[in-house]
Amino acid sequence: MPISNEIVLRPRFKIELDHDNTSVLKTFEAAKASCETYKIVRVDDHIFIRLPTHHQQFWSPQLHLEINETDSQTSMLHGLFGPNPTVWTMFMFLHFLVAGLFIAFGIWTYTNWTLKSPYAIQFGLMLLMVAAWFVLYFAGRFGRAKGKA
Repeated sequence: MPISNEIVLRPRFKIELDHDNTSVLKTFEAAKASCETYKIVRVDDHIFIRLPTHHQQFWSPQLHLEINETDSQTSMLHGLFGPNPTVWTMFMFLHFLVAGLFIAFGIWTYTNWTLKSPYAIQFGLMLLMVAAWFVLYFAGRFGRAKGKA
């Protein structure tokens, strides 16, 4: 399934299945007992497929599947590829921190500019936040590429 947007760090997909959700969930329960390559965890209608703990690395992705019942004959499978939720939360926290600092430095720069005070340091810190955002972006792309294998 091709990804429509190359910037996406956590691709999503949706597939309509010709089976009810209980039979699909039972199939995953059966695979859970026999599969040694992946760790399969089921919580209600959610399935998490990960690498075994001893093979996981910082950028190891996981597949989160949610299987919702559409009617008695069909169900809808929603999928999300992404890093470990802890890694993703840390990554988003860093993005918001950089954005908040950029805004704070921007206010500080504007204040010094309106007061006719020197503002080169504050403006330099704003540019540093832009550079930090690019570093975070490319780190995310690197992690995604590294996790593909």
